Amino acid sequence: MTIKNTPQILSGLFICLSAGLFSCGNKTDKAGAGMPPPPVKPYEVLEVQPQKFITYTDFPATIQGEQNVEIRPKIDGYIERIYVDEGATVRKGQVLFKISAPQYEQEVRTARANIQIAQANVNAAEMEVNKVRPLVEKNIISKYELETAEFNLQSKQAALAQARATLANANTNIGYTSVTSPVNGVVGSLPYKIGSLVNSNTAMPLTTVSNINKIYAYFSINEKVALEFAKDTKGATSQARLATMPPVSLVLANGTVFSQKGKVEATSGMIDTETGSLSVRATFPNPGNLIRSGSSGLIRIPTTLDDALLVPQRSTYEIQGKKFVFVVGDSGKVKSTQITIRENSNGQLFVVEKGLKAGDEIVLEGVATLLEGQTIKPVKANADSLFNNLNSKLPSDTVNPATDENL
Repeated sequence: MTIKNTPQILSGLFICLSAGLFSCGNKTDKAGAGMPPPPVKPYEVLEVQPQKFITYTDFPATIQGEQNVEIRPKIDGYIERIYVDEGATVRKGQVLFKISAPQYEQEVRTARANIQIAQANVNAAEMEVNKVRPLVEKNIISKYELETAEFNLQSKQAALAQARATLANANTNIGYTSVTSPVNGVVGSLPYKIGSLVNSNTAMPLTTVSNINKIYAYFSINEKVALEFAKDTKGATSQARLATMPPVSLVLANGTVFSQKGKVEATSGMIDTETGSLSVRATFPNPGNLIRSGSSGLIRIPTTLDDALLVPQRSTYEIQGKKFVFVVGDSGKVKSTQITIRENSNGQLFVVEKGLKAGDEIVLEGVATLLEGQTIKPVKANADSLFNNLNSKLPSDTVNPATDENL
């Protein structure tokens, strides 16, 4: 059986199928257009208002005693006795070491014998002068004989003075065999033991005595931070600005804050061109000698901001190193806004320097689920309660490590 008009039949089938699919598509679009829009979700929002806030900046510091005196021998000899131990507290003038140096005892004996010889020579010269003088007065002998006798006496007296100086020097050297502490302080390490040969050119000192009634904490700040501190403090001169700086804290190596407050008292006269930093010294009282010379820690400097715009860290998100928040508009639509924050804010809050103004509302939580332009239902959060809760989670003098560029 032969089928005629085959092309016309296939064309008709294609038209029917296309019409059916178009009809189904229209039904689907109409059904979608009739669905209700997705519900507007509620989000907590925070109204940003300026307020007083204290932020902290930490700087790595090395700690030295008020005095660190190296104890070195002034003579050659063997260490005969060590009277103190490492870490012992000593007073000024206390004997620390005994050095065996018998050669200096021999020098004392020799000097004493030389004094006796010189004294005998002086006595003989005086007798000569006393014998010649009456003969000159009677013109029995020439006056030049008297002058010669007197010059001889002066020479013998000078020799006696020299012998006495030699004895004094020998006694001084004997005194150096007892090594005493020049200051009150704490004894450091003892690298040499009994029997060690030491002298004034020995590379290492016998020990170091540190006066740690007060301690000095040395740290460095970069030029940018130094200018910020200068801007935030009052005074026409560097010393005047230092005098108005608030007390600083010392965070010890175990993370605890030292009980005594310190004061920034000195800065270097110029910025190090190699590091771009300024050397600073803070002074702390050290009752009980708790902090030892050579320790390390962090200097924590507070800065009071009178009109700070604060946002919780959880309200921000980061893209390519830049921080953003969602600002809520009048119609409830959110807009992604870049912000610039102050470096070294505390661990719960950011201080915003650019990007927000007083009265702006930001989404408080759930920013990861939001999209640009999304409409939300704003629910105002209690700002006072929020900030009190965040501050209660922070210890006193919150740790806030400085960034590398501050070192």
